[in-house]
This record gives sequence, structure tokens and C-alpha cells, in this order.
Amino acid sequence: MIKACAHATFFCKLLCNLRESLHEKQTSRCVLTGLLAAIPNDELKVGIIGGGNLGKQLARVLLQLVPIPAENLRISTRRPEVLDEFQKLGIQCFYHNPYLVDWANVLFLCCLPSQLPNICLEIQTHLEKGCIVYSFVAAVPIARLKLLLNHTNILRPQYQCVENVNIWGAGKDITAALQDPVILQATCPYSAAGGIILNIKWLEGVFHAALNICTAKDMPHLQVLQLLNELFLSVHFEDCEKDEASCPKFQLQDFVDQVYTKNLPQRRPFPWFDLTAVQLKETSFTQHFSTSTAFRDHLTYLYCDLFGISFTKEQQPGVSTSSSSK
Repeated sequence: MIKACAHATFFCKLLCNLRESLHEKQTSRCVLTGLLAAIPNDELKVGIIGGGNLGKQLARVLLQLVPIPAENLRISTRRPEVLDEFQKLGIQCFYHNPYLVDWANVLFLCCLPSQLPNICLEIQTHLEKGCIVYSFVAAVPIARLKLLLNHTNILRPQYQCVENVNIWGAGKDITAALQDPVILQATCPYSAAGGIILNIKWLEGVFHAALNICTAKDMPHLQVLQLLNELFLSVHFEDCEKDEASCPKFQLQDFVDQVYTKNLPQRRPFPWFDLTAVQLKETSFTQHFSTSTAFRDHLTYLYCDLFGISFTKEQQPGVSTSSSSK
């Protein structure tokens, strides 16, 4: 559960930074063109379906470590009366899944597998195209979830236990644990520490989700690549300063094939990506992940930097390259 909460926090941190940057660029363009009307801030609105142990732990972590303001986090659960802890903080807790989906732009599914079909039936007509559904329901494959929701903007991390190793600090609250540098480094997406491996196709889905957000803003693809490189690959190791030009960059070919690239006008946004397909199929981006050690190093460094932890290249967590799709 610690790794799952850590990766969800990382994802929300990335989205918050992306939305803030998009808002700043939009505001700057309006000032340059003389449009002085105030542009509303596009803050991340997070909904959680499920108020059990995972839902509550996730809410605490997102509140404290992203941090998501209480007014931007809501929980829908069959027993909202037991969430007094969160209601006192100003978080709206209720039992109305469609209402939550109408409001949220990121939706975490923290329910039981047996509850999922009814929940999907209840919310599928309320899902906007851009709403990102993030599923913790491990027993339901992403292809099945796509059918249940009639939706493609879905992320589903897959974890594999390879050995019984406990490094997580027994009895520690998850929020406290993720402020421990040793434990946090062990949660890095490429790390197999603790005997739990994350399928790295999830990371591919995360970056394609960022592309979809930019596409929804009608942002030209070349500007999107520049923005992603600024936000996600601009954190460098000390020795990068000697040869920063050799540091990895997102390229157009990482996301679209050569035929599409040749026919893509400069002002055209990226196409809309089916995140379920991205996580199930081998792509050019998958090749980049599997062959570029520098790329993995920089993303690992970004992960720890977003949590406020710095380290040298020699100190970084052990790498796993698991990428099999299920």
C-alpha cells in the first residue's frame, strides 16, 4: 500500500505542476495579446470512491504530501459518517458517486472488486473525456475496466511481489513513512526494493496522460514537448552540468510513429491517446524506457526531487526493468 500511495502522490504532483505551468503560459499569452480578463486557475480536483483503509490512507497522503487543498478533495463512500476525521478538515464526504465524477478531473477507485461493476454502471455516463480514472482495483484488468466504464483515460498500476522483504517500517503511518528518505527511495518506480516491482508501463501511461491534458488545451505539439522537458527532465545530477546537452529529452518520435510525424503540422496538437492501449502495447516510448539508462536515471531523480529528496547517481535506488503487460 505504501508504494501505491507514493506513486499516486507522484502522479498528482506531476499534474499539479503541469496545470500550474499551463495556466501561467495561458495568462502570459493573454497579456501579450491584450486580453486582460482574468483566467480562472485550473486546479486539480481529486475524487476518491471508497472510504475503506486504502481510501483513507490515500486521502491523508494526498492532503499532506502533494498537498491537495481540502476543498479540492472529495470522497464518496457508502458510510460517510465514519469519515469524521476528514470532514473536520473541510473535505466533503458523501455517498453520491455520479456527483463526485461530475466534479473531479482525477478519480481514484479504491473500492472492492465486487463493487466495481455497479459503480462503473453508475458513473460511466458522467465521465468527461478528460477525467483520468486511476484504479487501485487490482483484480480487474485495465481492458475490462475500459469496457465497464466505456472510457479510455484510465491508469492502472500493476505490482508484482517477487520476495518477502519488509523495509517499510512496521507500524508506521504511510504519510510518515513517505517522509523517511530510505523508505521513499525504495518506492521509486524503477526500484525493486521491498520485493515489490511496478510495471513501468504505468509511467508511460502517466506521461501520455500529461499529453492528453495539453491536447485538451489545444496546445501545439512542439510547445508540449518543450513543456514536458522543462517540467519532467530539467532536474539533473551534478555531473550533468559537464555535458547537459547529452541529457535525455522527450522527442516527437517517442509518442507518434514516423508516418504520423511527417504529416503533423507544427501548430497541430498531439492526437488524443487511449491510455489503456498505451499500457497494454509495446510502443516507441517503451523502447526508449528500456534502452536509455540516462532516461531512467533522470526520471528517478525527478521522483525523489518532487518529494524533496536529493541524492547522487551512485546513491539512487536499484533499478528494475519489468515491463510485461497483463
